[in-house]
Amino acid sequence: MKDRARVGWVAACIALLVPMCGFAPDPVEKIGADLIVTAAPVYEPLAELRGGERFPKGAQLLLIHDGKAEPLVTGFAATADADVYFNGKQVLFAGKKTENDPWQIWELTLKDHSVRKVITTATDAVRPLYLPGARMVWAQRTAHGFELQSADDGHLLNYIMLNPTGGPGITPLTYLHTSAFPVNVLEDGRILFESGYPLGSGTTPELYLVYADGSGVESYRCDHGQARWGGAQVASGDVVFTQGHSLARFTSPLAHEEKITTPRGEFAGAITETSDGEWLVSARTAATSPYEIRLWKPGTATMQTIVSEPGKNLLEPVVVARRTVPRRHPSGLHPWDYANVLALDARLSRDGALKGTPERVRLEAQDAKGHAVAMGTAPVEKDGSFFVQVPGDRPIRFALLDAKGVVLRQQKGWLWIRGGEQRICVGCHTGPERSSENRVPAVLLRTTTPVDLTHAVQAGASQPMTSGGH
Repeated sequence: MKDRARVGWVAACIALLVPMCGFAPDPVEKIGADLIVTAAPVYEPLAELRGGERFPKGAQLLLIHDGKAEPLVTGFAATADADVYFNGKQVLFAGKKTENDPWQIWELTLKDHSVRKVITTATDAVRPLYLPGARMVWAQRTAHGFELQSADDGHLLNYIMLNPTGGPGITPLTYLHTSAFPVNVLEDGRILFESGYPLGSGTTPELYLVYADGSGVESYRCDHGQARWGGAQVASGDVVFTQGHSLARFTSPLAHEEKITTPRGEFAGAITETSDGEWLVSARTAATSPYEIRLWKPGTATMQTIVSEPGKNLLEPVVVARRTVPRRHPSGLHPWDYANVLALDARLSRDGALKGTPERVRLEAQDAKGHAVAMGTAPVEKDGSFFVQVPGDRPIRFALLDAKGVVLRQQKGWLWIRGGEQRICVGCHTGPERSSENRVPAVLLRTTTPVDLTHAVQAGASQPMTSGGH
């Protein structure tokens, strides 16, 4: 009897201790939803920007349910790059049926785990992301690396399309002789993507924006320097990204990045925000350790490991839940093979004052082999304005020349302007903090017809491509 009493007394004490001490809940249960992660024995960060393979020994999507990991989909040699549909019921992913197949885009219905092939391409198609308007964007392997492409995603029932972003068919969104890789779709409908800086020629990872029809390409911020990649937008509207061994953010009030103080670790790609504002990150504490999925409350000193797999890197955490549909971009492109560009004041730049007076602007384009080709020049007005017509869907860049034809300033990289796009720029790499003055540009007071620079000039017929600026 005494033993029974002692057992009862201990049980009662334990019952009292449970609510008093508050045993920590399972970390996965704390998130309140299932997770999908990519598991890979070998992970090559930023290989995509070299046109390489991020998962050279394969990868597998895992569904984390009730704290247990199981394959999200079976019957595939490799799966990766999950993106949950806005209603939380379907998942886009990249998959290979057999080891020798190219990566292709598939969609899984979570309710019955049925799988359909969304699109068939001749080369690797990876990193699919849902777009509003029943579209999707992905990275398509080309001879120059990866290119952003868009097509309908199969959710087209009773949907009114907006030409040309509504399809049908595949629409290329990037036009460079280098790799571009999508990482996130922002709430305003723009696509956040990675590429090298300077755009079209550099190797330092940088984040850029483009609209869903391929127009309006620009740097997210102009304070270039350290490597920036793997961005994701959080509920505040900020974009959080990986930078070296830490994280940083773009926030609306600032024209430059803002550092984030994190616990010690090395991060891999975009974070995912949970419903209560905590962040799921892929991180590790040493270069010899595999990446784990950890939960972190911004501002705290520690992270909690919630999923790990011996010998495997766990990457790209995605919460299986409904989410807000981004705004749909109504394309304003015209059915032209050229574009019009109005510069309000080419003298303005973050690079400082010009060492001379610009008299003309020279347009250069890349040919099929990536060589620079002179397309001609146009006058620059006294207020720094010019108005030109440029070839659409082709790498281009501008150079400012003085009266002797010497380059005063030249774009460090390349950009493209979509055929049919009407583009206005404030200055030359001025940054988002600069707004235009409330006045009519002098070039429009002189003429409203742009100078046609859509055809390459004959040898010796234009200013020589001399250097002298930066």
